[in-house]
Amino acid sequence: MRHLRDLNLAYNDFTGSPIPAEFDKLMGLKRLNLSQSSLSGQIPINFLQLTKLVSLDLSSFEYFDSDNSSFLSIDGSFLHLLAQNLRNLRELDMSYVIISSEIPHDLSFDTLSLFKSVHSDFTGIGNISLFLPNLQYFSIKSRNYNKVIGPGVDLNVFLPLKKLYRLSLSDIPLSTTNITSDLDFLPNLWKLDLPGCNITEFHKFIRNGRKLLWLDLSNNKIKGQVPDWLWRLPELSTVDLSNNCLNGFNGSSKLSPESRISIVDLSSNAFQGPLFIPSSKHLRYFSCSKNNFTGEIPRSVCGLRSLAVLELSDNKLNGSIPRCLETLVMSSLSDLNLRNNKLSDILPEIFQNAKSLISLDISQNRLKGKIPASLGGCSALEVLNVESNTFNDMFPFHLKSLQKLQVLVLRSNKFNGTLHNSDGVWFGFPQLKIIDVSYNDFFGTLPSDYFLNWTAMSSKRDNNVEPEYIRSGSGNSSYSLVLMSKGVAMEMECILTIYTSIDFSGNQLNGPIPDSVGLLTELLILNLSSNAFTGHIPSTLANLTNLESLDLSQNKISGEIPSELGTLSSLAWINVSHNQLVGSIPQGTQFQRQNCSSYEGNPELNGPSLKDVCRDIKTPTPPQPELVATKEEEEEEESFSWMAAGLGFAPGVLFGLVMGYIAVSYKHEWFMKRFGRNKQQSIRTR
Repeated sequence: MRHLRDLNLAYNDFTGSPIPAEFDKLMGLKRLNLSQSSLSGQIPINFLQLTKLVSLDLSSFEYFDSDNSSFLSIDGSFLHLLAQNLRNLRELDMSYVIISSEIPHDLSFDTLSLFKSVHSDFTGIGNISLFLPNLQYFSIKSRNYNKVIGPGVDLNVFLPLKKLYRLSLSDIPLSTTNITSDLDFLPNLWKLDLPGCNITEFHKFIRNGRKLLWLDLSNNKIKGQVPDWLWRLPELSTVDLSNNCLNGFNGSSKLSPESRISIVDLSSNAFQGPLFIPSSKHLRYFSCSKNNFTGEIPRSVCGLRSLAVLELSDNKLNGSIPRCLETLVMSSLSDLNLRNNKLSDILPEIFQNAKSLISLDISQNRLKGKIPASLGGCSALEVLNVESNTFNDMFPFHLKSLQKLQVLVLRSNKFNGTLHNSDGVWFGFPQLKIIDVSYNDFFGTLPSDYFLNWTAMSSKRDNNVEPEYIRSGSGNSSYSLVLMSKGVAMEMECILTIYTSIDFSGNQLNGPIPDSVGLLTELLILNLSSNAFTGHIPSTLANLTNLESLDLSQNKISGEIPSELGTLSSLAWINVSHNQLVGSIPQGTQFQRQNCSSYEGNPELNGPSLKDVCRDIKTPTPPQPELVATKEEEEEEESFSWMAAGLGFAPGVLFGLVMGYIAVSYKHEWFMKRFGRNKQQSIRTR
């Protein structure tokens, strides 16, 4: 194929194979794309023969193994040779290609307009403008995450690059002491990414970005206040200031009517005082979580008709949830997160026509009353979390219309009644993957076919499909939850769509555990602890081959632990303590690896297998009446025999006592040397 001009092998899986050296025979090649194809090893020197190349993409995924063996690598000196030979090259993407030495300071690509790379040992760029005069796109990242050697990059080296429209310097410390505020600074720049660059203040050169659309200053050390001029940049659309040390806003934070602001992330800072929400008619995403904002939610938010994501979690907001939010949820809102504030009163009936709402998290507040019937109209709802409030209501069967609901958390409220409707049927949510109703006042029995129609937990998943995270409607962030798993509360920042969990703990449920639980073959976590379940442990649990955590503690379950459960190789954590179990524990390896506390509180649970786990615990054997009587008779006979023997040997015993006294009195030192050492040795042996 010597006349071939374009070759695209991107997004394949060549299982770590090296790049064939024979590529040098494709002398007419102009565009070569080998990205995301699982290639590894050194880039062949034969590439220097491809002198007609205009575009070369060798990028890989953002992942590194411990020894870099699964990735392409290149030496800095070879990169220099590449620049000398490939004089027509305009686009070079080496994202996540391992560069084993620093980029040469005399790197010269005369025609290059796009350069992307990630470095393992980054030490500097040098006077890049002299060697890349036509550069339009420059992206470089240190994978050592702020452990870069040297003084860092001086932004002034980019000043002469008048064609540059995107600059990304992720996780590379910047030397900003001599930054100019020239009005002509990068006149075509529209995207500036400087996350993790050890920046400590807002530099005024940003103020001159008349074409700037995208600004990312996240994960830096910026203190103080956000300057008012930032909101007046005419084209600015996306602002990410998350993970800094900002505490307020300098001057007026009002936006002009022409503002194009659409995405704002102020999360994980130190903001205080009243909540600030940019009043841009284009605002689609706003997050200020993990700050110290106080006061009520401003009513002005209700007028933001384009807002899709409102993330106000982990602040100190109080008052009630504004009823005017109904206008917002009816028009555009897909994600509403008010978790961990001090909001009070009821959850208002504002969801009648919330067709776009995908997630609602109002957990860890002071809300009361009942779950609004209007939530049944949220046909797109996937996540509902009302944990740790004071809701006093029955189980929300009236939300049965929510056919897409995947996560339902009612934990730690005052919910009561049964967990099934009047005819004993669970007619709930076919897509439900996580349900947590723990620590409420639910009571009653669960019908034997209770888990019959839990489709999402019983349908076998396709292992050929790569699992994804449950994401918010905007796709910018992942849902997070606090769930009990393996005996501890875990905050899960991201939740895979394949994650499944049932937590009914801390209620008053009784009767037998339904055999139909064995239908939930995709279940990972099952917690039925701290209830009043009776009967046996269902042997059908052996069907749950994916189960990782099983907690049946603090119930009244009797009988033996089914031996079939010993085949559950994924079962890493088991707790059946404080029940009425008898017999042995299964011989499976997972049961043998548990702590003894997983079985305590079951007096009749014994056998060799338990002794292997609890070596320091002795199981008492009940006394046998016949044996006790026989032993007493033997003791009486022995007592009589010794009395007779004593009468016969009394003179000899008296003589022995006198001689012993003399020996001890006069030969004490000899006695201790002779017998004391033996006694000490005997004690040590015991």
